[in-house]
Amino acid sequence: MFIGEYNGTIDDKARISIPAKFRSSLKSKVVVTRGLDNSLVLYTLDEWKKLAEKLASLPISTANTRAFSRLMLAGAMDCDIDKQGRIVLPGYLKEYAKIGKKIIFAGMYSRVEIWSDELWTKYKTQTEKNSNQIAEQLGDLGV
Repeated sequence: MFIGEYNGTIDDKARISIPAKFRSSLKSKVVVTRGLDNSLVLYTLDEWKKLAEKLASLPISTANTRAFSRLMLAGAMDCDIDKQGRIVLPGYLKEYAKIGKKIIFAGMYSRVEIWSDELWTKYKTQTEKNSNQIAEQLGDLGV
């Protein structure tokens, strides 16, 4: 289970160090892909396989399912974790997420989101501002 918010940086070789708290749940390889809201998403191989199978089973006749599948599957990259717990982010993923020097890792139970520090701060501030309205909508869903 991945939970919590952690600060990180990206070095000149596009390497990011996965927080130690998350490393114990990971093996030697992970999958990173485009997420929503200009974030990246890091999956264990098992979680990625579950998601990829669901995406592959969606009907290709619907434009939105094709678009979402392309976003997630074509954007995915399997990354080896080195002995220091680092992975290399491909340039197209860095660009998509607008990642500069500082990043945020956000544990989301079965996945880890990776954000540019600037975008995360904006997103979190807006979400906190609207938290009461969001909570009411979730209440309608039984949460």
